[in-house]
Amino acid sequence: MQRPPPFGQADLSNCDRELIHLAGSVQPHGVLWVLQEPQLRIVQASNNSTALLGRPLPWLVGALLAELGGDAAERVQELLAEDELAEGAPLRCRIRVDGREIELEGQLHRGSDGALIAELEPLGGAPAAWHMAATVALEGPELLTRLSGAVQRLSEASTIGTLADAVVRSVRELVGYDRVMVYKFDPEGHGKIIAEARDMRLDSLLGHHYPATDIPQRARDLYIRNRVRVLVDVDYVPAAIEPRLRPAGGGDLDMSMCYLRSMSPLHLQYLKNMGVTATLVVSLVREGKLWGLIACHHYQPRNLRAPVRAAADLIAEVTATRITAIENYARAQVAIQVRRLEQRLVEATSTEGDWRLALFRHPGTLLQPLEATGAALFHEGQTLSCGEAPSTPELRALLQWVETQPFVDGAFACSSVVRANPALASLTPTASGVLAVRLSNALRDGRPDLLLWFRKEQLLSVTWAGNPAKPMVNDDPLELSPRRSFAAWSELVRGTSQPWTGADIALGRAFGDALVDIIVQVNAVRLLIAEHQLAQVRASVTASMEAVVVADTARRVFYANDAFLALARCTREDCASLTALLARFVNPALAQQAVAQAQAERRAWRGELALQLDGGQALPVALRAEPVPARDGSLLGLIFIFEDLTETKRADAARDHLEASLSKVGRGLDGRPREGGSLGADELIAAILTNASLAAMDIADGGALPAVAPLLEELESSTRRATSLYTRIRDYAQGATPAERG
Repeated sequence: MQRPPPFGQADLSNCDRELIHLAGSVQPHGVLWVLQEPQLRIVQASNNSTALLGRPLPWLVGALLAELGGDAAERVQELLAEDELAEGAPLRCRIRVDGREIELEGQLHRGSDGALIAELEPLGGAPAAWHMAATVALEGPELLTRLSGAVQRLSEASTIGTLADAVVRSVRELVGYDRVMVYKFDPEGHGKIIAEARDMRLDSLLGHHYPATDIPQRARDLYIRNRVRVLVDVDYVPAAIEPRLRPAGGGDLDMSMCYLRSMSPLHLQYLKNMGVTATLVVSLVREGKLWGLIACHHYQPRNLRAPVRAAADLIAEVTATRITAIENYARAQVAIQVRRLEQRLVEATSTEGDWRLALFRHPGTLLQPLEATGAALFHEGQTLSCGEAPSTPELRALLQWVETQPFVDGAFACSSVVRANPALASLTPTASGVLAVRLSNALRDGRPDLLLWFRKEQLLSVTWAGNPAKPMVNDDPLELSPRRSFAAWSELVRGTSQPWTGADIALGRAFGDALVDIIVQVNAVRLLIAEHQLAQVRASVTASMEAVVVADTARRVFYANDAFLALARCTREDCASLTALLARFVNPALAQQAVAQAQAERRAWRGELALQLDGGQALPVALRAEPVPARDGSLLGLIFIFEDLTETKRADAARDHLEASLSKVGRGLDGRPREGGSLGADELIAAILTNASLAAMDIADGGALPAVAPLLEELESSTRRATSLYTRIRDYAQGATPAERG
């Protein structure tokens, strides 16, 4: 395997592996110093430090930070005492230059190799030799007022489109760049500009697509860790770090979290080809993954003060919270559609006796929610199809291939079958894309039960910003350029369907779960009324993903499927009778009362109970006790269906914890009363809390899904981070030092 190319030595054939975090240099509008503890001795420094300090670099490398005068050493010691510095902590200090003090701001953080790294920019009064670009430096009250309005607009957005539009308007008002875009990634990593705010003299890039290779994986990983990146001037001359290698260990300095870190020459060429001079990129992170970017372009050199960078970071954090709420609310609407489908199929089964015929008699119910053009069901060795579906031989070939593919949580999706398996090229007109869900793990004639949806080939006109082939400049591989021309061009994407989104796959799983529930109910009834079909039906129920127990009127439990045994952690012998089964509940008397009520009233009993597991652990479950009547009105027995409520309870606990956390934040940040007389501050923190509350309600509306608790926990973490950023912005606005804040 080839070694990754060092920073600055990559070409377009290996740029995805370039060691961009080992840049060895910084953008020259700031200085970087590596400090050795405990004396805070400067052991590495960017060579532009001489222009700032008026002292030779050999003197600086080896000097103590305290020897620079001012209060820099004191400020660093204060941060070391109060912060682990895994992320950048704001650092504002003074040093003496030519007999006078100059003020600097930046950040202090500890690198992955333990290096203590200070990055600083002069706020004013720098020597004449120091070049300073135009800098956006909003005052405290104005910054807080703009942020308050921005957060309120984001909180009101009900769709991803309206949210993205609110983001670009808010960020452009904040930073004043010529163009601000929201750039969203698709499942394959390609990007699309879904919102834009720009100077009207510029051509629009809205709707343009960019290939995944434009942002290498290593850069994507850094975007998750280091959320805000500023390029001040694309034509900058890098300031090298000297010495290049770390005094301890001899390796390159890990600059992953350095905001001054130099950018890849390939990326700079990319921007030059676009005519862009300065950029701001802020990450949109959803559930630990890079959902998209807020990308800002300017056509003159432009810098941002630290409070403005923090404000952009806060807007992105609030945006990510809103994305989570909007997308999860869509899942809640999916659940409503599935419940309606389930109700219709249950009614059809009771009148027609076969849910499969009822499902395919009205194909729109199955196809429209997923925007599918066809569907097929493989169940109990039989095949049914509707819409535009492949022929029977083609369906058999497709099924044989789908069975070998990796299913994630019972679902498999592919938007280009022919690319994945060229032997299935004949399916392209009707089944270019396929979404499959398992209905059981049982094998019938060697094959599982599956429901498949199809999307036919769609000739998709994709507008790319430049040629994805990445042509060379002058055919010289040493001058590879990401783009020679950024004129929009169209590429016809053949052999693909409209991609299956995460919402599509979630809806498919929900449909499958509904059918599984129907299958279980129908087959459980068959167990009671058709003993001669027991072998066939038992196989279906055994493989069910729902926990089912069947008992007769003699209180004999004559069937408990594997899902129930796994749920209750018992054997069939442990629950051979209804008495033994009821004894496994934490409150057997309540369980007995539920059974008696279902028998006496001849209608289903539903409620929440808890199973007693070995070791004293209690497992919360939802219990449905369904009485099964005979044709003469007598009772044949009872069907018990169990649902594990562990995730539901976890979600409830997470919601309660979040509400308590929001209440605590509302009373005051970090235990301190808010500053009086600052309307902007009050509006901002209220807007942050309102956004979090609205997001919590939207997430909770999704029901007791396994994803709800992690989403609420992520929301709490995001809100804490947003309020922390607010504190930082407030302190910047008030000009407080760490000592004054503490």
